[in-house]
Amino acid sequence: MTLNADVNGEWVFDPDHTRVGFSARHAMVTKVRGAFNEVDGRIYVDSDNPQESTVEVRIKTGSIDTRNAQRDEHLRSADFFDVERYPEIVFKSTTVDEVEENTFMVVGDLTIRDVTKQVAIPLDLVGVQRDAAGKLRAGFEGTRRVNRRDWGLEWQVALDAGGVLVSEKITLEFEISAVKVD
Repeated sequence: MTLNADVNGEWVFDPDHTRVGFSARHAMVTKVRGAFNEVDGRIYVDSDNPQESTVEVRIKTGSIDTRNAQRDEHLRSADFFDVERYPEIVFKSTTVDEVEENTFMVVGDLTIRDVTKQVAIPLDLVGVQRDAAGKLRAGFEGTRRVNRRDWGLEWQVALDAGGVLVSEKITLEFEISAVKVD
């Protein structure tokens, strides 16, 4: 890894400056965007032994926010996330590889509704800086398209003119601010 040695160690997501979101096509003509407002994550970096680096993320499904209360309630229902039975989405990395300078492929197990599938998520290290409080802070960004049906998110309505109401392909969006644990 080309990372500076001071990035070694444990990092925790700063929830006030982290966004885990998504976008999906609606009625085949526009995108609906949303995010999960309760995200907890940890990153462990070992630049000497990158195979020992890990990422774990936990998302509260009930915190989904698409800026539309009726749609959010539908997404929380058994049609989609079924938040009463499945209150969390969990990602645990199995490998972290630096594929280019400051670009990483984080491969791991993504569990939604008790269905676990392996996904590869490309993340770019945007930078590492000391913030105003003197804490070391790292920023990561990335996106990944997935098929929601792979995790049992099956609900759908066919449109009269052809097509469907909600796209099967969902783009996951990651904007992560992590603070190094002293």
